[in-house]
Amino acid sequence: MVGEKKNSLLIVDDESANLKVLSHMLSHEYIIYTAADGINAIEKAKELKPDLILLDIIMPVMDGYTTLSELKKNAETHKIPVVFITGLSSLENEEKGLSLEAADYIAKPFSAAIVKLRVQNQIKIVNQMRTIERLSMIDHLTNIPNKRSFDERLSMEWKQAIREQTPISLLMMDLDKFKNLNDTYGHQKGDFILQSVAQVFQQSLRRPGDFVSRWGGEEFVVLLPNTPIEGAIEIAERIRIDTASKDYVSADETVLKTTVSIGIHSLVRVTDNSMHSIETFISNADNALYAAKEAGRNKVMVFQSPI
Repeated sequence: MVGEKKNSLLIVDDESANLKVLSHMLSHEYIIYTAADGINAIEKAKELKPDLILLDIIMPVMDGYTTLSELKKNAETHKIPVVFITGLSSLENEEKGLSLEAADYIAKPFSAAIVKLRVQNQIKIVNQMRTIERLSMIDHLTNIPNKRSFDERLSMEWKQAIREQTPISLLMMDLDKFKNLNDTYGHQKGDFILQSVAQVFQQSLRRPGDFVSRWGGEEFVVLLPNTPIEGAIEIAERIRIDTASKDYVSADETVLKTTVSIGIHSLVRVTDNSMHSIETFISNADNALYAAKEAGRNKVMVFQSPI
């Protein structure tokens, strides 16, 4: 399909003739990377994140079995499927490869038709799993990331904030009097509002690293990596104003309005201890949201530590 991104393969073999043959067979359909030994293969797998690795078994220094074991141990590469390309055909060799979680075998000498079909089958599985994973991370109503996706992103950004000693901020957001809107106009228009404000939230975020997701019901959350309190307040106010100023016109031309209350919690520096746990980080932002509601709604409130 025109414009569709190709899948990528890393071919690992110490014989340059084999690399050339396999590359020639597969380069029309896939992006091809090559490595001549196991050590280089591991480095390239970490850097390039190929969709599939074709790995020779008999190589000097580090054979294919050891290379596969190392790939499976590493968090960055353990999910990449590996297909052995080998002249070894005994059941013992196949059993050993499968016990190490090899996805398949391609026997030497190569048959172009067999190579293409086996690679095609593995890539099809990879793409299907990727689609399933992507769908499981998206909120089906609003088409933005869901809570599961947020949890994974927060875990990643939290570790980075600890490692790099950078600030991190969180906005907990809740649509004001959403139940009244549902009761007055019906759930269909309530769903329309949720879909519409999700787009407003996304458009209000200007940096690629800022992350909005649906928390549940009429609640949303925005994660702001490397953002101190001043920046978080500026973004929260922009979201609040953008949400309140928009007319939401439904399919039957009903004009709806809504506002959002926002609670902020920012940490200048995250430390790896109980005082700065992810649970507390979220809870404090939620407390600030509650304060915004209590202050009359359509407000931005910052968490104030009692200490």
